[in-house]
Amino acid sequence: MKIGVISDTHNTFDAPLREFLAPCDEVWHAGDFGSVEVADAIAEFKPLRAVYGNIDGGVLRRMYNDVNLFEVGGVRVLMTHIGGYPRHYSPRALQHIHASRPKIFVAGHSHILKVIYDPVYELLHINPGAAGKYGIHTVRTAIRFDINDGKIENLEIGEWDK
Repeated sequence: MKIGVISDTHNTFDAPLREFLAPCDEVWHAGDFGSVEVADAIAEFKPLRAVYGNIDGGVLRRMYNDVNLFEVGGVRVLMTHIGGYPRHYSPRALQHIHASRPKIFVAGHSHILKVIYDPVYELLHINPGAAGKYGIHTVRTAIRFDINDGKIENLEIGEWDK
């Protein structure tokens, strides 16, 4: 199964993102959609698993939770918007990591792409950076990879000018 991971779209779901995500079987969005319209456009494009972010208003907070725990292809995934990264997890994210023991932990918010293996919790931390045009980042980013028989493979990064 091919997975696309995005975050911090901030009202952007344009042709470069659609082209990058086209081969994916589903999309994971780690918050800060920016609008219900963008969330709906992504969900119409591909099956969507998501959490709301700190800029997302009341309607998006009713559509999505702040934490999403699910399993895909034998891989347990924990996703939240503000979660930190290995050795710098937020206290709340750390509670969820301890309770759920995911193999993948996805967080957004920082606008900085990071993929880090955490040997302490034996998980792959993924922050896809920011796919939108608003924010401190200079390059828009997204990630895609395959999950095959419980293995994470073929990770690719998409980059576009802001």
